[in-house]
Amino acid sequence: MVVSRSVTWLYEDNHLLALCKPAGLLSQADRTGDADVVSLARAYLKAKYEKPGNVYIGLVHRLDRPVSGAMVLARTSKAARRLNDLFSERRVRKKYLAAVEGRLSGNGVMKDAIFKDSSTGRVRVDPVNGKHAILNYHTLGHIADHTIVGVELITGRPHQIRCQFAHRGLPLVGDFRYGANCEFDGKNLALHCVELGFQHPIRQKPTRIRAEYPSAWAMYAPIAVGW
Repeated sequence: MVVSRSVTWLYEDNHLLALCKPAGLLSQADRTGDADVVSLARAYLKAKYEKPGNVYIGLVHRLDRPVSGAMVLARTSKAARRLNDLFSERRVRKKYLAAVEGRLSGNGVMKDAIFKDSSTGRVRVDPVNGKHAILNYHTLGHIADHTIVGVELITGRPHQIRCQFAHRGLPLVGDFRYGANCEFDGKNLALHCVELGFQHPIRQKPTRIRAEYPSAWAMYAPIAVGW
């Protein structure tokens, strides 16, 4: 693993670059001008290979700013097209770890229709206007009145995990936007993308990108061993 600034680079070949995004870092540049994954990836490759001019980086999926975990980027347009297809066809296994307020038990499936309100940026369950959202959950354990949950994301809607758990009275720890009462690390929320699994878009071999838990997860990580 190679650490560059706040980013840990997890995997690299001629076609892909994978990393563990720290919570608080943007996936893509926005109007704030704050640091973002795409810009850091370009700078990393440009410096490492002494590349002149622009460096291609294809962003094929995103993590919300306050979320940490595994991301994969494309280094060629061909890889980007094929990765986009894998994500859109739901052929990428996406495993998350979440800590939620409240008590949850057992394993199950959450199915909802969720809608993003463009005026507020919030997502809500809306059976009339929403798009279907599906995830599987696995209860891993409890700390006080918090539940540690393994999540397999089937669809990939904006704020999907945050919205679906909050809708059931189980907001993610630190997610004040969706009704949380407890802080996580002071500014982010307790959601971490643990693993991405997919068929390599060029080499056609099984590829697994795994991002270990950041230090903010120290209290919860022992319960998640094996997830």
